[in-house]
Amino acid sequence: MTRTEQLHVGRGELQVRVDSPGEGGEDLPPLVFLHEGLGSIDLWRTFPDDVRNDVGSPATVVYSRHGHGSSSVVDGPRRVDYMHHEADAVLPELLSRLEIARPVLVGHSDGASIALLYAGAGHPVAGLVLVAPHVFVEDRSIAGIEAARDAFQQGDLGRRMDRYHRDASSTFRGWNDVWLSPEFRSWDITERLPAIDCQVLLIQGADDQYGSLAQLDAIERGVRGPCRRVVLPGVGHSPHLESPAATRDSVAAFIRQLDE
Repeated sequence: MTRTEQLHVGRGELQVRVDSPGEGGEDLPPLVFLHEGLGSIDLWRTFPDDVRNDVGSPATVVYSRHGHGSSSVVDGPRRVDYMHHEADAVLPELLSRLEIARPVLVGHSDGASIALLYAGAGHPVAGLVLVAPHVFVEDRSIAGIEAARDAFQQGDLGRRMDRYHRDASSTFRGWNDVWLSPEFRSWDITERLPAIDCQVLLIQGADDQYGSLAQLDAIERGVRGPCRRVVLPGVGHSPHLESPAATRDSVAAFIRQLDE
């Protein structure tokens, strides 16, 4: 059974979609999907359903963070530690409300960083799937975000975002402005990596415009649990959309072996 609801968590309403476990999925670790910096429930497309179906239909949670999708609009600029706040306050409260324990966190971009911060704070997880993660800021990251700013101001990015967010301008500015602020250049979450001892899957496109493979190198060096990396040639920042079959197959295979 699938239900979509608005839950008051932290400072406002979150749009949350929950799939109850299907037949045989009751004993599997639940899946929780954490979207990118401009993402939402709908912008995952079919990826969460495809993965869920491939791994035995466990309980699955997909939600739009505050300021995204149909969740509450966030007024004012974001703080540099906005991903820490999501990992340390919002996500624990949401999972407690939903009675979700020891999930597999599947994060893309900002969502992958939030997954690392959550696990690195000592919250129990069954595994981490990190798609295009970032743990520090690179020149490439800034160049990609500047290009996104130009596409929003001069291209059709804002019009396309209008279809998925209550206030596309607020969503875009909340992400773009903090990443381009001078204070954010020193953002680095590698200090939380040594506390992570679960299995980790890293997936990145070889042509990711927001980060180099140095991000994966830093995660592999930093965590204590076993890591596997998948680098997809000719793929950019969204492997689950640009190379959906290969990404889905890698994620599903990783999740299936977690309890073997």
